[in-house]
Amino acid sequence: MGWFSKKKPVTTKQEDVKGKSWSPFQQLKNSLSKTRGKITSRFKDLLLFRRKIDESVLDELETILLESDVGVSQVTKIVQDIRDAWKSKEIEDTPGVYDFLKDGLKQSLRNGASALQIAPTPPTVIMVAGVNGVGKTTSIAKLANLFVKQGKKVMLAAGDTFRAAATEQLEIWSKRIGADIVKHQAGADPAAVTFDALEASLSRGIDVLIVDTAGRLHTHDNLMNELSKIKRVISKKIENAPHEVLMVLDATTGQNAISQAKLFKRAVDITGIFLAKLDGTAKGGAILGMRKEVDIPVKYIGLGEGVDDIQEFDADKFVDALFD
Repeated sequence: MGWFSKKKPVTTKQEDVKGKSWSPFQQLKNSLSKTRGKITSRFKDLLLFRRKIDESVLDELETILLESDVGVSQVTKIVQDIRDAWKSKEIEDTPGVYDFLKDGLKQSLRNGASALQIAPTPPTVIMVAGVNGVGKTTSIAKLANLFVKQGKKVMLAAGDTFRAAATEQLEIWSKRIGADIVKHQAGADPAAVTFDALEASLSRGIDVLIVDTAGRLHTHDNLMNELSKIKRVISKKIENAPHEVLMVLDATTGQNAISQAKLFKRAVDITGIFLAKLDGTAKGGAILGMRKEVDIPVKYIGLGEGVDDIQEFDADKFVDALFD
């Protein structure tokens, strides 16, 4: 079997918008408006006259996907599978391409464990990595707030000690959302901050510990060694921890975000991606090729500047919102 499945696509119910309160699906659609405009408007032109498929149609489709930041290897696979389906007469016209594409993208994005791994015995320890400027601190706050709203006791470890502003921001967020925080003075050893946070989590009965880390790409070796050291400290203190290593990526950077993920993956086993700033970009198509490019599942997406603007990633809903 190829990249696409013949299974019927899973439908996504669109909830009604009541007053000014968006349903989660409508919020997702709104956040993807720029990316959807970049992809869907051109697809509509392609489908307008319900043309029969030929190589010129496939070439145009390839161009649309490449210019939408989907990624070369993924686009090559998509177009080849559509070509094979056309030649086998599984699809015969451009509307068929549209449905075939959506179904295939859903299947591709479903691969991998998108659900967060929870420790059998608290605390669940989550390391968060990402370069400066991607929205890491805000994403940590959103994630912590999500857990707090689920009734969990949450602690933050201010491990990005090389940026005093990062610690200050994290402390402000911890007070706003009702999470504990462990911090040291600026320039302290991040591994020491992490160790103290682990001790405090165990003694206070914390359910989820989220460990912030530095994100200075101009010193690659030092940064990667530091991440590895933090992970070793966590593993020695709590068996099978960290349970998740999430990397925050800025959706506005498109394919550059994937390059960052590949770089970090060499130093630490990234288990999931938090894709931030989806609402402010037309480059959200990069997520469609992320599984093939870096083989890391997207677990959370950031849909705005508010602390509640976060959703667990759902492949079917994402593709429906993007192509609706």
